[in-house]
Amino acid sequence: MKILGIGVDLVKNKRIGLLIKNHNFIKRTFSNKEILLSKNKKNKINYFAKRFASKESLSKSIGTGIGKNLNFKDIEILNNKSGKPYFVINKTINALIYKKFKVKKYNLFLSISDEKDYSIAFTIIQK
Repeated sequence: MKILGIGVDLVKNKRIGLLIKNHNFIKRTFSNKEILLSKNKKNKINYFAKRFASKESLSKSIGTGIGKNLNFKDIEILNNKSGKPYFVINKTINALIYKKFKVKKYNLFLSISDEKDYSIAFTIIQK
C-alpha cells in the first residue's frame, strides 16, 4: 500500500448556505443525483457543505485543484447502505489520476464530518 495523494478541505457552512440560495450554483457544482438526494435531507446546508469540501479535497489530493482539467460536476459523492461516503469514479478522475501518478488501479478513501459552523473532508488516494 502506498499513499499517492492526500487532500483536506474545511468550509464554513454559513458560506455554503448563502451560495446554495443560487440555483445556478447548485446546478454548476453538484450532480443531478446529489441534488435529488438532497431533497430528503433535513439539513441541506451541511449536506451540500460536506460534498463541496469533499470535491475540493479530492482535487487537492490529485494536485490539480478545481479548474480547467477538473470541475465540480466531474466529482460525485454518494453514500453506501451504511452511510459511508464514497467518490463515484469516472473517466475524468481515472485520466487525471493516471496522468499524475501513472497508475490504473487505485483506491479513493473519503472521510467527511460537520458541526454547526464547519464541514470538513479528507481524501486519500492509495495504490
